[in-house]
Amino acid sequence: MAAGRSRPTSASSSERGRRWSPAAELKLHALANLNSLVHVFWPEISTSVPAIESLYEDEEFDQRQLAALVVSKVFYYLGELDDSLSYALGAGPLFDPSEGSDYAQTLLAKALDEYASIRSKSLKAAGEGDEKMDPRLEAIVERMLDKCILDGKYQQAMGMSLECKRLDKLEEAISRSDNLNGSLSYSIILSHQYVSHREYRCEILRCLVKIYQTLPNPDYLSICQCLMFLGEPETVGNILGKLLSGSKDDALLAFQIAFDLVENENQAFLLNVKNHLDTLSLQTSAQTLPSDQTAATEPSGDAQMTDDAITPNGNAHTVDPNEVAHADRLTKIKGILSGETSIQLTLQFLYSHNRSDLLILKTIKQALEMRNSVCHSATICSNAIMHAGTTVDTFLRENLEWLSRATNWAKFSATAGLGVIHRGHLTQGRALMAPYLPQSGAASGGSPYSEGGALYALGLIHANHGEGIKQFLRESLRNTSSEVVQHGACLGLGLAALGTADEEIFEDVKNILYTDSAVAGEAAGIGMGLLMAGTASEKAGEMLAYAHDTQHEKIIRGLSLGIALTVYGREEEADTLIEQMTRDQDPILRYGGMYALALAYRGTANNKAIHQLLHFAVSDVSDDVRRTAVLALGFVLYNEPEQTPRIVSLLSESYNPHVRYGAALAVGISCAGTGLSDAISLLEPLTSDVVDFVRQGALIAMAMVMIQTNESYDSRVGTFRRQLEKIILDKHEDTMSKMGAIMATGILDAGGRNVTIRLQSRSKHDKLTAVVGLAVFTQFWYWYPLTYFISLAFSPTAFIGLNSDLKVPKFEFLSNTKPSLFDYPKPTTQQTTTASVKLPTAILSTYAKAKSRAKKEAESKAQEKAEAPPSEDASTSMQVDGVAEKKAPEPEPTFQILTNPARVVPAQEKFIKFLEGGRYEPVKLAPSGFVLLRDLKPTETEELVLTDAPATQATNAAAATAGQQGSGAAAMAVDEEPLPPQPFEYTS
Repeated sequence: MAAGRSRPTSASSSERGRRWSPAAELKLHALANLNSLVHVFWPEISTSVPAIESLYEDEEFDQRQLAALVVSKVFYYLGELDDSLSYALGAGPLFDPSEGSDYAQTLLAKALDEYASIRSKSLKAAGEGDEKMDPRLEAIVERMLDKCILDGKYQQAMGMSLECKRLDKLEEAISRSDNLNGSLSYSIILSHQYVSHREYRCEILRCLVKIYQTLPNPDYLSICQCLMFLGEPETVGNILGKLLSGSKDDALLAFQIAFDLVENENQAFLLNVKNHLDTLSLQTSAQTLPSDQTAATEPSGDAQMTDDAITPNGNAHTVDPNEVAHADRLTKIKGILSGETSIQLTLQFLYSHNRSDLLILKTIKQALEMRNSVCHSATICSNAIMHAGTTVDTFLRENLEWLSRATNWAKFSATAGLGVIHRGHLTQGRALMAPYLPQSGAASGGSPYSEGGALYALGLIHANHGEGIKQFLRESLRNTSSEVVQHGACLGLGLAALGTADEEIFEDVKNILYTDSAVAGEAAGIGMGLLMAGTASEKAGEMLAYAHDTQHEKIIRGLSLGIALTVYGREEEADTLIEQMTRDQDPILRYGGMYALALAYRGTANNKAIHQLLHFAVSDVSDDVRRTAVLALGFVLYNEPEQTPRIVSLLSESYNPHVRYGAALAVGISCAGTGLSDAISLLEPLTSDVVDFVRQGALIAMAMVMIQTNESYDSRVGTFRRQLEKIILDKHEDTMSKMGAIMATGILDAGGRNVTIRLQSRSKHDKLTAVVGLAVFTQFWYWYPLTYFISLAFSPTAFIGLNSDLKVPKFEFLSNTKPSLFDYPKPTTQQTTTASVKLPTAILSTYAKAKSRAKKEAESKAQEKAEAPPSEDASTSMQVDGVAEKKAPEPEPTFQILTNPARVVPAQEKFIKFLEGGRYEPVKLAPSGFVLLRDLKPTETEELVLTDAPATQATNAAAATAGQQGSGAAAMAVDEEPLPPQPFEYTS
């Protein structure tokens, strides 16, 4: 090997010797050879770099650029990338970034990073002392972008343009691509996934909206999603108004846009869009009114026309049918934007498809000890979650005496649970809770715990859609002096007015905070945060100041969470407040700072936020702060769930149980509803941890991951269900673990086995209500009633197709996989026989001899029978039996025809196909959610599935049972819902 290298080495030495010749030709020859050999002999050449640099600095030398290229390559091999890039830029056209070598690719990446860094600094400085851009660097980036566009590598060009903050090149790449709509959609995905700065993301979206609007057929669905992120409700209102005035297909598209916007759960934005549509409608009416008046006054001289005008039906011919149709469409779209339409349809779907298993709850109830109030409350909570939104309260009705054992705050929780069961029952919510609500006027004499729980329940029923209930909750808050009722009213108001920043409600709740009552103040702090969620309001400063002044830990904790909620989604805008909270001496405020980091950077996978959280997770002196820092990673990473198990895997093995608990819930939050194998593998050992509260967190997290996954899809689901049952039935199990198992059972079967936990909408926007709901849910560590906030994160796993009248027609589509993979879990069965231990029987010697004799006689008879020739009938019957025995079970079909409305779980969505040649065609090819259907045969009679007519005249109990069995019949009307349980007396 040494002999093989000797000749090239001597050749290299001779080249270095000739390089010093004064002749320019020899210098050129030497540099050319060194350039070709540098990848092999860079260690030897590196000793002479100063001499080659001097050639580059000699302005009279013709081949300065070649010298720069050689030096650049030497520095590259030495690992000095900054110097290497600097000399590569000096090499001019000799440096070709498009060549496939490692050298070129590495320096190109370095050049892009450098260019993007300088562009970012110059944009932030806004022209004040900004860093100068090297024109040579700019030329290389320009050259690469142009080459990508010329070569047809449009997606690569888009990615580079976004990274280099060159929106002009992004626009050029999109406009020159073959598929404009596809390129625009790709750019939107890139902006959400890879652009970390909110302001720059807004610039990109404005640029994309501008390009969309130049298209002959703009994609209004995508435009409105971009405008929602940009916070421009007026522009969205103008687009919807334009579509509503168009054809029937345009109106269907407007309805589809409205449903997609509602799914993002931004109540304040939707209210503004709705108000803008009202304004447009008034302006249109005002413009048409003068012409109508003119038309009415012109024929006034004609007696006959006047007579016609005053007849009862005389004005029928003057009504424009287009105006009637437009008014009808406007009413419908306002119903969609208010959320009422989707909520009512969801309510009917969850009722008609309810498959919750009451036998599971019955087993839990029988297994619990009479005195265990924690597990008693957990069972009531589990029942509420299991029947969330279904309106089925059969279990409570059948166990009123057992329910009456709840006292004090357990009574508060039990009453609040009705709000989860009846969630979304906007029209009858107050009537349902009337027996428990505080009565106006004279003293009601009711329990303050049930009254406070009822107000909290009203908030859960009207969460994010509280226009009709806000005033009642405000009056209830003002008319009570009981801190328990105030507690429920503050939570209810926060839920009902979520994110609306209503000043009057804020003042009412703030007045409760200033009474300095620990119980009411905690709820007031959370309520103020819910009210101001995502507004980055200056009022957070007031809340922080009061948190420093008060002595009550409960109030500080409520305010710290409330402050975190105000910066939801604000990203770098929240950095100042986050810095202030995380540096505070009070560990409770640092704890709130972790939530502020989590919510400000929710679903962004922002490296800076992850770095900060990991730092606090291993360095803070408070276990609460460390636990919350790890847990907060789940919120930051839920847009990339597959990353979370990898990031927290080491933390899940920490010596500190609080960190292990945080790791479990972080995985549960970010991987919720995914059934991710890595997540399950990480959580499995934690479910048998030595510390009880770690087991509790792991069981709850596992249920969140496995929700809407059955045993056929992943066999570990069945194992986990059996593990939960074992923990619940084990008399010696710790209360904390048992509570976790009971809650996990409810989460696994949530919403009648028809909902999942979804933190992002199908258009990849973050769902404010769901994220906020999960953030407050994690506070159950301190306060069990906050467990019910998990219901805010539930999203129905349904495909609901709607016609132009927003009714549900009969419509079939295909699930192109085995039905068993995504079917409901099998219902549990009650054991009919009781297991008994068989005792050994005493056997007498005479009995043994008689038995032996009888056995020998039976064997001899059987032998004689076998030797006799079989009769014809016997042989025939034997053949028939053989055929019957050999009959194999039918193979499972590889597809399934689903009928609208149908349960479609997230993992099933990729298998959904729409059949060709049917009556209906979807406006948007979405595998789940609310989808508008275009009627291709409008002259034929439509067959509707879900109607507003009562489904049955049976008793409430029978109706509830039918719902439990998962009948496919039409859902009962909202007005026909069963009444709540009769008021019952609680006894200790």
